[in-house]
Order: sequence, then structure tokens, then C-alpha cells
Amino acid sequence: MSWDTWWLWIAFGVVLLIVEVAAPGFIALGLAVGAFVVGLLLLVMGMSLPVALLVWAVASLVAWLVIRKLAGERKGQVKIWTTDINE
Repeated sequence: MSWDTWWLWIAFGVVLLIVEVAAPGFIALGLAVGAFVVGLLLLVMGMSLPVALLVWAVASLVAWLVIRKLAGERKGQVKIWTTDINE
């Protein structure tokens, strides 16, 4: 990939951040972090598209796992109903 495509990855990360604000759930946030990582790596050094996609996938997974660990599921978050309102 050309060195001047780094800004596309940064813009993609910003779009994913907007998606995260519109539909919170920490999924798009991890993808956005991965896109920012690829954008910064492309700014520093060039890489091919398959390598960039691989870096994006790995960085997104790591970011999602860290975010999930820090701000993820809390104990007792799921409510299980045992009675019905119509009973």
C-alpha cells in the first residue's frame, strides 16, 4: 500500500467511533482502535493490504479483549424472570 493511505484508516477509525457512540457495546470501539493502529503504522512504515488487514484484525481483537476486561460484563447484569405478569 502506498504511504499516503494512512489517513483512510484513521478516517475509518473515526467512522467506527461514531458508530460506537450511536450503538454502544464496545464492539466498534475495538475495531476503531485497530484501525488507528494500522493508520499509525502506515504513517511510520508501509505495508501491503493483506498485512494491514491482518494487523487490523489482531489489534482489534486485542483491543476488544482489553476493553471487555476493563469495562465488560458485571456480575448480576443479566436479569432472569421466573414469573410472568399474566399469571
